[in-house]
Amino acid sequence: MAKINLLGSSLAELEQIAADLEDKSFKGRQLFKWLYNSGQYDFDKMTNLSLQLRKKLKQKYIFQELNLTDKKRSRDGTEKLLFRLDDNKLIETVIIPEGDNKTICVSSQAGCALGCRYCATGQLGFGRDLTVGEIIGQLLCVRNLHGDKALGNIVFMGMGEPLLNYDNLIAAVEIISSELGLSVSAKKITVSTAGIVPRIYSLADSGLKVNLAISLNSAVETKRWKLMPIAKKYNLDKLFEAARYFARKRKKRVTFEYILFEGVNDSKTDARKLAEKIKGIPCKINLLAYNPVDGLGYNRPSDEQVDSFARILYPMAPVVTVRKSRGNDIAAACGQLAGGNISYRKRSRR
Repeated sequence: MAKINLLGSSLAELEQIAADLEDKSFKGRQLFKWLYNSGQYDFDKMTNLSLQLRKKLKQKYIFQELNLTDKKRSRDGTEKLLFRLDDNKLIETVIIPEGDNKTICVSSQAGCALGCRYCATGQLGFGRDLTVGEIIGQLLCVRNLHGDKALGNIVFMGMGEPLLNYDNLIAAVEIISSELGLSVSAKKITVSTAGIVPRIYSLADSGLKVNLAISLNSAVETKRWKLMPIAKKYNLDKLFEAARYFARKRKKRVTFEYILFEGVNDSKTDARKLAEKIKGIPCKINLLAYNPVDGLGYNRPSDEQVDSFARILYPMAPVVTVRKSRGNDIAAACGQLAGGNISYRKRSRR
């Protein structure tokens, strides 16, 4: 019989495995720490487990990491990792250097079902949800490549809609944020959503102290419909009410991600409408110039246009930042991830 891969197993599951192997359940706690915290996958070297338990584990279980098939490095230091999953699905993870720290952009699905008009991942269609192990495995690979301190900030902004893979997302975050696990504070984890309203409420009520980012892109209903088809299901009033609930429940600001498209959502009227809609919501706004993708028909505004939009917005909005695109030259920037699919690699503008 094929051995069972423990990658993605929760603390409770490992405690049950230890009990099932006729040992004390707390041994599963020690096993959990070896695998996720210490990065030790060789059962023989888990010295605080009994010889008998180690033997039984070896007979039935393995801890197998993801298959890293390609790695690219941008001129700005950004790295993009390509993984081939057991069913040949491809996913990508991005490592963004930020001074002495790194931000890890993690995928939650192979492909995406939402079909946002500007996004390369959305053009691939939906493959499937990633398992807990496939989510965690991306971070373990980053840690193997760059060491324990590499996991500075973790953002679920890679391929897929995290809140449509909610149960696996939550299980992964619990492993990531556990002191016995990857030991990354939940305060350094951000979940980004296109606006799955019911799950925003669920995340607020989950007890996990993660941050929330919402891809907004327009405060004009009809414009948002054209950019993001999911907006027709969850309108702006419902979305902003969910954002208010999250901010109130978690006692922290929500981030609104606003991608600027030349001639689409970058006017003075768009800025004023945005300021009007977010009024009363504890939030900050991240502005980002569109990262072009071949064949999708949108253009990137100039840096001057982005700065002008920010200047109009800032007096009316609480916090406004302009986020710099990273990894454009290796198709690793926001909206460019396509799982190695050459049909949707970025269109160079420079």
